[in-house]
Amino acid sequence: MNDSSWGAPQGAGHRVAPEMRAAAAGPAYDAHDAQQTRPMPIVPDVPDAGRDAEDRDHREQGAGRLSGGPLFRDPKPQEPMPTAPPPPPQKKRAGRDLGSAIGVGLGLGALVVVSLFFVKAVFVGVIVLAVVVGLWELTSRLDERKGIKAPLVPLAVGGAAMVVAGYARGAEGAWAAMALTALAVLVWRMTQPPEDYLRDVTAAVFAAFYVPFLATFVAMLLTADDGPQRVLTFLLLTVVSDTGAYAVGWRFGKHKLAPRISPGKTREGLFGAVGFAMVAGALCMQFLIDDGSWWQGLLLGLAVAASATLGDLGESMIKRDLGIKDMGTLLPGHGGIMDRLDSLLPTAPVVWLLMVLFVGSG
Repeated sequence: MNDSSWGAPQGAGHRVAPEMRAAAAGPAYDAHDAQQTRPMPIVPDVPDAGRDAEDRDHREQGAGRLSGGPLFRDPKPQEPMPTAPPPPPQKKRAGRDLGSAIGVGLGLGALVVVSLFFVKAVFVGVIVLAVVVGLWELTSRLDERKGIKAPLVPLAVGGAAMVVAGYARGAEGAWAAMALTALAVLVWRMTQPPEDYLRDVTAAVFAAFYVPFLATFVAMLLTADDGPQRVLTFLLLTVVSDTGAYAVGWRFGKHKLAPRISPGKTREGLFGAVGFAMVAGALCMQFLIDDGSWWQGLLLGLAVAASATLGDLGESMIKRDLGIKDMGTLLPGHGGIMDRLDSLLPTAPVVWLLMVLFVGSG
């Protein structure tokens, strides 16, 4: 371009060529004159140093983006992090606080032994107390989880009467007290609205049979001349059966016994219960029971292992139906009283019957 926008100065002190004056004068200018005109020199661009450096930087950066230059070089690939070794397999742990469970078990065992071998009436009182607390736990859970209102007062009074009648009058007294308790439940529930009457009294009669009536057989074991030894045999075999099932099942258990009812029980644990109980039964019948024999103890141990397992599964079925883990929290490490009576209650009539068949009622 050859106009004044390039910044050529104008004014005094600058000569203007005649040709340029002629061109500015107007129409006198023609092509001949234009051929005589000296061309205006082209002024080269003078780059601004700062802008040139900035443009160069931008060009280099753009080239770096396209070619992966040093400005935006891709980071070096990271080496894979070393994988942590898998955690060691955890040892099986018991589901309860074993320290509390052992302490409470020893305390209960001492109470039973002292009352059993010193004053039989005191041991009968221990049975009554366990029955009343067990009924309270069972009826409370039925009310909380299912809305079943089994009347506790007639159950507790009738349950205590069953145990005492069984100790004083034997099986006849126990059956009579059971019938009177059921009648008392029917009458007691009549004082409330009739809705759910049949449901409530049915649950109450079940509770009366399940807890106090089965416990009555422990009191009947006590009435024999060697009654304390028979009760001790009953308790030892039940505890040994549970212990054998736990120890063998915890160590070797792989095949579930009844996964829908009690997922923790295994067939290997059942075999452990049978083996431990048969050995303990042979020893107890041979050395504790008058006129007893070791082979009778083997049969007794087998029956106890079966009844204790079925009793445990039965209460597990009840608790699963109610949606609870334990019947109570009275005994640390054990749950409630009913969680300790689950194996004992159905085993009591089995031991009483086999004792009568083997060595008599004594």
